[in-house]
Amino acid sequence: MEPWLDDLTDDLQSMSFNSTTTATDINRSTSSGSETTWTAASSAISFASRNRAVSGGDSRWDSIRQIRSDSPSGQLSFSDLRFLQRLGSGDIGAVYLAEVKTSVASDADAPLFAAKVMDKKEVASRNKEGRAKTEREILEMLEHPFLPTLYAALESPKWSCLLTEFCPGGDLHVLRQRQPCRRFHEFAVRFYASEVVVAIEYVHMMGIVYRDLKPENVLVRSDGHIMLTDFDLSLKCDSSSSTAQIISDQKPSTPALRIEYPPRPQPTSCILPSCIVPAVSCFNPKRNRKKKPGQPGTRPEFVAEPMDVRSMSFVGTHEYLAPEIVSGEGHGAAVDWWTLGIFIFELLYGTTPFKGQDNEMTLANIVARALEFPKEPVVPAAAKDLIAQLLVKDPVRRMGSTMGAFAIKHHPFFQGVNWALLRCATPPIVPPPYSRPDVVSEDSCPQSPVEYY
Repeated sequence: MEPWLDDLTDDLQSMSFNSTTTATDINRSTSSGSETTWTAASSAISFASRNRAVSGGDSRWDSIRQIRSDSPSGQLSFSDLRFLQRLGSGDIGAVYLAEVKTSVASDADAPLFAAKVMDKKEVASRNKEGRAKTEREILEMLEHPFLPTLYAALESPKWSCLLTEFCPGGDLHVLRQRQPCRRFHEFAVRFYASEVVVAIEYVHMMGIVYRDLKPENVLVRSDGHIMLTDFDLSLKCDSSSSTAQIISDQKPSTPALRIEYPPRPQPTSCILPSCIVPAVSCFNPKRNRKKKPGQPGTRPEFVAEPMDVRSMSFVGTHEYLAPEIVSGEGHGAAVDWWTLGIFIFELLYGTTPFKGQDNEMTLANIVARALEFPKEPVVPAAAKDLIAQLLVKDPVRRMGSTMGAFAIKHHPFFQGVNWALLRCATPPIVPPPYSRPDVVSEDSCPQSPVEYY
């Protein structure tokens, strides 16, 4: 463990902390880069300020509102949190299981949070302030069933903390290793991949390149559905770099367009600036006129990709890096579709396709070695074809590079998936009821020497 994590653990133990760890830390070799510089904010406590529907039965919002109403300052502080155990660690922080000390519910029923805690001094010394700032900004933007909700962002002179939903099912990396032969059945792969696809589609629409898709970052909620997490390697684009189009064979007056999660567009305006369709309206009734019923283009479809953004940073997990990142040619949103191919391959086969004896060999294989499929297990041809189209080394020719999730959703591997009702689909695995860890008595915890608020 890094020295700063030891320091963090000692400080949290002096509050209300049980040091038992039940989840594994991220253990793959990860490369990271810093693209922006940020000066740490003041020590004031701040909250996610989006006007979300927080009264829909989410007990986490209820507990936070209770604290704010009871507090003289009307704000949440570190002393309002009880840290139960460490869940894992990443490149710029450690994640803890935490609960809010509130009278809304008993300790046994208090809602649980995942608290990502970062040491400000350590983050600054490693020039990671830009990444911390970007992650917080991205979390404040997100509102999607397969992405995290930021319930609160806390600041003290020493620590920063992001409070999000706790997923008791763990991550797909650990869950895969528990499966027979350490791989998932095709049905489970299709389920997880489909939810990842719509999550990436959403972040692309928001002008974000995720850049760190891997099983460790796909968490399983209590209901078995997924939550894509960890945005500290993501690239947040200027809105002028995003493009959108709506592909339709119907007349513009036909009210057939329905976008589930983004804000509903005005009738004659594009979803995002710089629409790649030159007409005033995003509808193009002449497009794909010869398509047969059931083929892509026979009904309105929303397509959004950050087309023009380019980054030269060397970021990501080695086994998941796209060729354009390894070669240093600059990369854009197409890297997310490459990582989707690696992701599906690993879930099906239990390994990644270009893994070498060491990191250097892995990177060489990514750039130069052709994609090969193991003979065992037997995988359907449709799955292999999808992987092969996603793992095209030339990003311009890679599936998803221009048409985004639209092209991927219509691939035969996803035949039968009801994209509009993914949230209602039956998950392949539902975690057992979570057993809360024992909480260290506050009376037995010494007072912390650190000024938290």
